Amino acid sequence: MFINLDISSVFCNLTFVNQRVMLPSQSTIQFSDHSVLYDLLIPKDHLLRKINDLIDFNFVYKELKDKYCPDNGRTAEDPVRMFKYLLLKTIYTLSDVDVVEHSRYDLSYKYFLGMMPEDDVINPSSLCKFRRMRLKDLDLLDMLINKTVTLAVEKGLIKSGTIIVDATHTASRSNPYSPVDILKQRSKLLRKAIYLIDEDQKDKLPQKNEDDILENELSYTESLIKYLTDTPVLSEIPAVKEKMNLLSEAVDDIRDHYNTSKDRDARVGHKSADDAFFGYKTHIAMTPERIITAATVTSGEKGDGPELANLVQKSRCNGVDVDVIIGDAAYSGKDNIKMATEEDIELVSRLNPNISQGNRKDEDRFDYNKDAGMFVCPAGHMAIRKARQGKKGQGTNQAMVYFFDVEKCKTCALREGCYKDGAKTKSYSVSIKSDEHKAQMKFQETERFKLLSRERYKIEAKNSELKNVLGYDRALSYGLSCMEMQGAMTIFAANIRRIVKMMAK
Repeated sequence: MFINLDISSVFCNLTFVNQRVMLPSQSTIQFSDHSVLYDLLIPKDHLLRKINDLIDFNFVYKELKDKYCPDNGRTAEDPVRMFKYLLLKTIYTLSDVDVVEHSRYDLSYKYFLGMMPEDDVINPSSLCKFRRMRLKDLDLLDMLINKTVTLAVEKGLIKSGTIIVDATHTASRSNPYSPVDILKQRSKLLRKAIYLIDEDQKDKLPQKNEDDILENELSYTESLIKYLTDTPVLSEIPAVKEKMNLLSEAVDDIRDHYNTSKDRDARVGHKSADDAFFGYKTHIAMTPERIITAATVTSGEKGDGPELANLVQKSRCNGVDVDVIIGDAAYSGKDNIKMATEEDIELVSRLNPNISQGNRKDEDRFDYNKDAGMFVCPAGHMAIRKARQGKKGQGTNQAMVYFFDVEKCKTCALREGCYKDGAKTKSYSVSIKSDEHKAQMKFQETERFKLLSRERYKIEAKNSELKNVLGYDRALSYGLSCMEMQGAMTIFAANIRRIVKMMAK
């Protein structure tokens, strides 16, 4: 027996009704004799119960209705349920296979997904199809952030116009050097999980591959997976099974692509002069209440400062009247100071002469990395040294010169117009003007500047949560669009968790 709980929304227009022919709605619930188990076994304060009560997920139907054919094909999987699967995958950092498997026996998952206790689960491959076919070309990042920020504003949780800005890096799923390293790392994690349960398995597992030949490592990895598959007493233990599934995904992906370094959108970025990463950056704006109000995703070599204006605009579109910006020295560039002055915004970002007082060419091409204290060229190469030139003690006549590795410049794909063939050096100069930005210099010495600066630690904690709790330290797929999709789900999950926590106080 089916009972429709939201008749008015179904009959809002004829087109929508036609869409629902192919899209089963979660507003239509099939009752079961076993549904009483939800009330008996799932606590009222369970996170998934709170999220279900807090969010009306029917917005998914509206956003995705154009992605489905209204009158052809078999009935699709419920898009709300599929979206919730992805949310569960993010909240609990699970693979596609494991999140579906958990939903088979975990009643809290089934309750959240709108399933009956006795319902069977989807095929895990459906999640991949849903991401590729339904969420592709959808501005998911801005849309999901808007939903959560709007909810936070409606609940009165955001109380000021202050935003804290920063960027966090995410390593590409690819290894820029060799896929062998990925297999070795994941098989090592799998072996550790096995040894914690049964140390005697050290003498029973297939012999490890000791060389760096991809086919040999794939062969060893597949034999390890086969051994565990044939040993269900081990492979059915959740701690082992989850690691085995992650390793299996890596094997399948490498078999498909053969070389996992083919993430064409990822770039080398720098966390410091000696610490680099291959992947992406997510630029984030967050309120002091720890609600993320805006985000943009770029390749790893991009600077932080140029994204500020975009973050401010998006935060305002999401309902935050920005009047204070708190960030590190990377955001004290000339354009940002000018924007803040024109829009009557307090910019709490300590000046750095190299980016705020410098007079330089190609400002839109060479980005300053504040962690390393060096400039990065358009190809993502960081300067290897810097030197101050000119008369000492006379700032207006001096320049800071940054030198790049000319051997990289000789073979760089972007060398045209940047490096002159035959040149023995490649440098980039910043003329220092010590008399500029006096108002900002005066502001950063005030007690208010110092007081507001103390709020910046909150975004560092948020970055840690995204990476260490929600698995945002590594990309799950390839390409900038997939990274934006992962960012959308991760930030949506982080904001929802935060709103639930604030409302519980």
